[in-house]
Amino acid sequence: WQIMIHGESYKPIVAEAARKAASEIYNRIMVTHLLMDEAKLNRVAGAVGFNVRTGDFYVFRAKAVIVAAGGASHIFKPRAVGEGMGRTWYAPWSSASAYALPILAGAKMTQMENRIVLTRFK
Repeated sequence: WQIMIHGESYKPIVAEAARKAASEIYNRIMVTHLLMDEAKLNRVAGAVGFNVRTGDFYVFRAKAVIVAAGGASHIFKPRAVGEGMGRTWYAPWSSASAYALPILAGAKMTQMENRIVLTRFK
């Protein structure tokens, strides 16, 4: 009844494909704000962030921006007790940056009230 997902085997495969396809790769960059295009209304033109290990500041210009950050997890205390307490499907480090970045840029977020907490334990 449960499909095991082994993320540790997917990450190196995706990273290798990215290294082969991209001319430059930036690792461990925490994007803090999206930059809006002054010429086109309601269009994102880039992002700013910093390296979490060195503290170096980066400004990225882009023709298109995709926010693929994490959602929010562990906002509410789970109802499970005992062995199942705190065992949720989503990663504990998902800090809702997928919501915060577009909201700070002025996006209208709709249907964000839908939340799902999938508890996985036997």
